[in-house]
Amino acid sequence: MAGLASLDVAAPLAGLLLPLPLLAARFLPPRPGGSGALAVPPSLVAGLDRGGPLTVGVRGRAALTWLLWVSLVAALAGPRLVLPGAALPASGRDIVLALDLSGSMERIDFALDGRTTSRLAAVKRVGAEFIRRRAGDRVGLVIFADQADVAAAPSFDTRAVARALEEAQIGLVGRSTGIGDGLGLALKRLNALPGPSKVVVLLSDGANNAGQTTPRDVAVLAHELGIRVHTIALGPRDLADANGEQDVVDSEALRDVAATSGGRFFRVRTTEDLQGVADSIDALEGGRDRAPPVPLRRDLWPWPGGVALLSALVLLLTRRGA
Repeated sequence: MAGLASLDVAAPLAGLLLPLPLLAARFLPPRPGGSGALAVPPSLVAGLDRGGPLTVGVRGRAALTWLLWVSLVAALAGPRLVLPGAALPASGRDIVLALDLSGSMERIDFALDGRTTSRLAAVKRVGAEFIRRRAGDRVGLVIFADQADVAAAPSFDTRAVARALEEAQIGLVGRSTGIGDGLGLALKRLNALPGPSKVVVLLSDGANNAGQTTPRDVAVLAHELGIRVHTIALGPRDLADANGEQDVVDSEALRDVAATSGGRFFRVRTTEDLQGVADSIDALEGGRDRAPPVPLRRDLWPWPGGVALLSALVLLLTRRGA
């Protein structure tokens, strides 16, 4: 019945070993000479003599010997308890978040829980929730500033990737804004994966002023590789109407990246905007079905193994009786 635990064995052919002692007794010639008695160290014999003899009859020893053999074969077969696993949602998508960690992400112009906070704090809150909702997808995290780095390799462990985002700190990769290099590293990681659907979510609050590549050139490469790039322009002011203000976002460049690669562009000025964008991307990259459940197996071989060990000890510590 579905949903119930069941038993199976890892090596069912090990059961063929059960009749081996009978076959050996039937077809092998008897051992010449000797009594066939088990050799016990003299010190152990002396200890047994002081405690009084422990004897087991011939039938008892035969039963213990067979118990030892059957238990040993059962342990070798690898019995397992198979527990039903929960079916996870799965879309087959590979998603990499490329996050701007430049110095401007420290600016205090967003709000969380009724208090003003930094842009990075808002992104961590909303982004971590978005990642955790993508259970069943392979998700990774790239951070960029002067340089680009993989903070979390693409993985189905969305909780670990969310923790990596929450632990990201400004200054780890510099303080400038190398959008092209960050996007290029995200493409490199995605292109190495076998999945059919690959997406980059690129978030920046500045203009490309570092690195070896331009966002436009990398967007063309993304289009050639079949990787969509959704871009998020973060911050209250745009470069086009900055009026000399520093640390403003180049919305037009990010819009061009999205259009060139086949993705979508989003403009975010508040935490509410950011939450709405996360929900939109989650729906845009939805269509998840229930993946077949992965069964969980618990090894049971230590139990027959323990019985075999106890049987061997009893045979070792007892004498043959009448």
